[in-house]
Amino acid sequence: MIIGSTAAIDAAVRSDRRAIPGQMMSLTATAYCRHGQTASGAHATSGIVAADPRVLPVGSILRIDAPEPYAGIYSVMDTGSRIKGREIDIFVPDCARAMRFGRRLVYVRVLRRGWDPKASE
Repeated sequence: MIIGSTAAIDAAVRSDRRAIPGQMMSLTATAYCRHGQTASGAHATSGIVAADPRVLPVGSILRIDAPEPYAGIYSVMDTGSRIKGREIDIFVPDCARAMRFGRRLVYVRVLRRGWDPKASE
């Protein structure tokens, strides 16, 4: 898939911190491999990412467009104390592969925003 220029993608990003459906975002991504239970109660598996719930609440659905090896549909099912703002942590079952992932820019489209039960209190 060919992605437009970074400037064009960044221009499509809204100025507020909360993601909205249809929005294209550039995020900083890392990868993790720790198996176990996520913040949502689901077990960590491929297709799960952790995010800052103020930006992408649990239950949000994302499509990573680039980089190509990680392109696909992901569900925000986890959070993490070190994930702040426009960052995601992609679950990768192989720890060596997760380490090689490092820290990189990814381009995502928000397909569905999760529901934050604390926001309605």
